[in-house]
Amino acid sequence: MDTRNKIIAPEEACALARGPRNAALATGYFDVLLAAHVRELDQVRHSLPDAGAVLLVALRTPEQPLLDVRARAEMVAALAMVDYVVSLEDRQMESLLAAFPAERIVRLEAAHEQRMRELIQHVHRRQSR
Repeated sequence: MDTRNKIIAPEEACALARGPRNAALATGYFDVLLAAHVRELDQVRHSLPDAGAVLLVALRTPEQPLLDVRARAEMVAALAMVDYVVSLEDRQMESLLAAFPAERIVRLEAAHEQRMRELIQHVHRRQSR
């Protein structure tokens, strides 16, 4: 399966929220994709109420991205626990968030920002040796 088919348009993402299958939304940067991100998404997948539920990941763009949004979308789409990926601008994100019940939204941006700061600090420490 070409996992790039899991990357959908914003309109399709909003339709998932209103669709017959339970859908959960995880939002984050995923820049760069780390093992911790995979563990987070796996936890979200396992917390879904039924086996037929859909996991949609919405990509946000950090202030200074290392990877372009398409590369990040393709990497996240390649993860088995992810059903769909959408990349959105801020105004589109607000519409998508409004389409989902609050209990089915998992916001990961703050954790991703912290991990990126830690990664940068780690690289700087390694380079200064």
